[in-house]
Amino acid sequence: MTNREWRVPRPARLARFGAAVAVIAGGMIGFAMTTGSAQAASQGPCDIYSAGGTPCVAAHSTTRALYGSYSGSLYQVRRSSDNATLNISPVSAGGVANAAAQDSFCSGTTCVITVIYDQSGHGNNLTQAPAGGAAGGPDNLANATAAPTTLNGSKAYGVYVAAGTGYRDDNTSGIATGDQAEGEYAIFDGTHYNGGCCFDYGNAETSNNDTGNGHMEAIYFGNIKVWGYGTGNGPWIMADMENGLYSGVNAGYNGNDPTVNYRYTTAIIKGTANLWSIRGGNSQSGGLSTFYSGARPNVSGYNPMHKEGAIILGIGGDNSKGSAGTFYEGVMTSGYPSDATENSVQANIVAAGYGTGGGSGGGTTGPIHAVGAGKCLDDPNGTTTAGTQQQIYTCNGLAPQNWTHTSSGTITVTNNGTTDCLDANGQGTSNGTKVIIWPCNGQANQQWQFNSNGTITGVQSGLCLDVTGAATANNTPVELWSCNGGSNQQWTQ
Repeated sequence: MTNREWRVPRPARLARFGAAVAVIAGGMIGFAMTTGSAQAASQGPCDIYSAGGTPCVAAHSTTRALYGSYSGSLYQVRRSSDNATLNISPVSAGGVANAAAQDSFCSGTTCVITVIYDQSGHGNNLTQAPAGGAAGGPDNLANATAAPTTLNGSKAYGVYVAAGTGYRDDNTSGIATGDQAEGEYAIFDGTHYNGGCCFDYGNAETSNNDTGNGHMEAIYFGNIKVWGYGTGNGPWIMADMENGLYSGVNAGYNGNDPTVNYRYTTAIIKGTANLWSIRGGNSQSGGLSTFYSGARPNVSGYNPMHKEGAIILGIGGDNSKGSAGTFYEGVMTSGYPSDATENSVQANIVAAGYGTGGGSGGGTTGPIHAVGAGKCLDDPNGTTTAGTQQQIYTCNGLAPQNWTHTSSGTITVTNNGTTDCLDANGQGTSNGTKVIIWPCNGQANQQWQFNSNGTITGVQSGLCLDVTGAATANNTPVELWSCNGGSNQQWTQ
């Protein structure tokens, strides 16, 4: 890795990992689950924040309107065939994004997300991040179809951040600066992460450089352990306050900051004068837990804070861009939201009905992400040659990575008008059996089970779909192997 964030001996560079979470003397604050009352369908998260006295000053989502009355543009896509652009809006005021408009516009070509519009009225739109102090730029733009999702059964798309992808706004309005109070939440794919710097959403430097301790306050999500970390193997919700990813009051381990890997994860960071908190929960059910609430880090520069008010997504404050993750929606507020307000926002999020359903006949269509590698299941070069072993490859949204898990249990891919099935070669049931494509024939070696623990098992063999050798490089083949809990056997669609 050439990213500077890995050069641990240089403390001046540590900033970009921010932090979140801390241990209060005597134990963790508020770890008990709490649930807010359900909100009326006419409300969005930003209506709830406003009612709580902490209005949104930035509201970003490619999946839905975040105000009950919002009907403007959510995001913009650009297609590669002619560089034409299209703004995607909700299907109705306060509703889900019009994914069908994107699908029609991008049919037969590829699209990237060029703008994520601010729904708050402050004009804080996110666009392609420029170069910064840590890495070159401008950054890549997200493939517009690489993160399909549903909201109460309606199709939408998230923002799939592969390493090198990033969005930013350095000229904002209304965002907290200095030691001013603010709140932030985001919904992430809890199974798509890595240990690179830095999958952030929130407040950062306006210069695209590391300008010192306390100059950031952003949500971080991932599993790097160089600065702060929590229990288990991660990922953890932490706060990037610049020159430190904090999981609690000071750098290092916070035993009250758990691994949080819900398929849809609500992540919250909020801060005011010498007080900040980390909260999180399952975006599909239940309430929020508090993993830290207390004083700022006991290190020079964090009390008071020196926030600058830029907004970043998918990168660190100095444009460190070795991270991976998926973003669905998020906001920033003016003022420090109460737990009660956030609990009501969480109830609204749960009611939005995030899920992975879709496709026809009760199936699901879209990329199948190899969690451990941060890549996608891929039919090499879009081949239709029977017996070709399948592989992982950088997610690109193209047809060879567009898999349909049908209601009958098959996993199919269509290239050049030919549909083939994912198949255990020779009906093999032993470790190392190649996973190939083969004309669909209804046999048991073409039946697959998506499990709640993230594995995909062959119905005939009971073995797990496995990235060979736990490798992460492009073109690594996939095979069957005894299920062992490894990250190379974790998948999400």
